[in-house]
Amino acid sequence: MLKTVNRVLLGLLGLGLFALGGGVLLGALDLQRHWDFGVPGWWPFRGPDDVVLGDWGRTRWRDEGWWWPTVIAVLALLLALLLWWLIAQRRHRLDRVLVDSEDGAAARLNGRTLERVIEEEAQALDGVSRAHVRLTGRRTAPTARVRLLLEPHADPARTLGRVSRETLAHARDSAGLDRLPSKVRLREARHRAERTT
Repeated sequence: MLKTVNRVLLGLLGLGLFALGGGVLLGALDLQRHWDFGVPGWWPFRGPDDVVLGDWGRTRWRDEGWWWPTVIAVLALLLALLLWWLIAQRRHRLDRVLVDSEDGAAARLNGRTLERVIEEEAQALDGVSRAHVRLTGRRTAPTARVRLLLEPHADPARTLGRVSRETLAHARDSAGLDRLPSKVRLREARHRAERTT
């Protein structure tokens, strides 16, 4: 549900910004005169000399002491809401994973602990220089994001197979999860060449 709401809001926001930008571009390039078409009477950008906020708009409420502080407060609130929305879109790290203890009650497993265990087991594999794991998603259905830094001699396909079949399978089974969807990113470690004399 949240994904659908986010997509609809992002689509509407993008469509509105696209329409506004296109309208400003029409006026700035004076396309209505070049291509011989008209714009609605309420549209403020009719030519390249028009501005977003003219003298009348800037001075209209000058005598009202509340106007500009209110405008600034509303814009600041809008910016804060947009920043909050942007931060809320990030996939948050799971602090707890719910584990089926098979006695009718769900136990809670510390998410950071499970991440560290997966990292340590992955780093123990041949050819893995460093591993970083982040659990995201829901507490009952976590997703693992794994980044591996491989040594130059490592075989990426073999390493990926072992991480999937062994490391992630152990984590899934030990946490009592039906599945543990994972994204694994592999990167090769680059060592500086050392000059020997």
